[in-house]
Amino acid sequence: MLIAIGSLTIMGIVLGGLLGAAARFLAVEENPLEEELKAMLPGSQCGQCGYVGCSQYAAALAKGEAQVTLCTPGGKAVIEALAKKLGVTADLSEHEEKVPEYAFIYEDLCIGCTRCIRECSTDAILGANKLMHTIIIDVCHGCAKCVKVCPTDAIVMVPVRVTLANWHWPKPEEHTQFKPEVGHAH
Repeated sequence: MLIAIGSLTIMGIVLGGLLGAAARFLAVEENPLEEELKAMLPGSQCGQCGYVGCSQYAAALAKGEAQVTLCTPGGKAVIEALAKKLGVTADLSEHEEKVPEYAFIYEDLCIGCTRCIRECSTDAILGANKLMHTIIIDVCHGCAKCVKVCPTDAIVMVPVRVTLANWHWPKPEEHTQFKPEVGHAH
């Protein structure tokens, strides 16, 4: 019994050492710029940019193969931050700033085809084949891919209702900030 335990312990130590050495010698260097760009993206993995997820989009940005204006969920702020980081100018003339949205299913129009379920990358859609579907609003990130595949137009995008939990005070514009005059008494 002790021989079996001892031999398993020795095998574990030797194989663990081999795995550690292999991890060190066979490691692939990652581009630090790619990691920084990935951290700047929203991480919703929605695919609206044309890439599978934020990691692939960040890799394409780091290689100079993608435009900085492709991230719809990130909006203008992410586009400007990416452009600044990469040292490029972002053409925002065609960019339309959107309010946060979520998908809504008119259940009386839903035929239960499950096309939307297969398209949803966050599993925000509940339902089964030939049964009506519904959306888990807190999980939906508003990519609208389900809207495009619905054959009965039962899915629409709805703006997120502003509540005390999600309301944000808008930041003042730089050119509209109040600057008091110093030295003038009235």
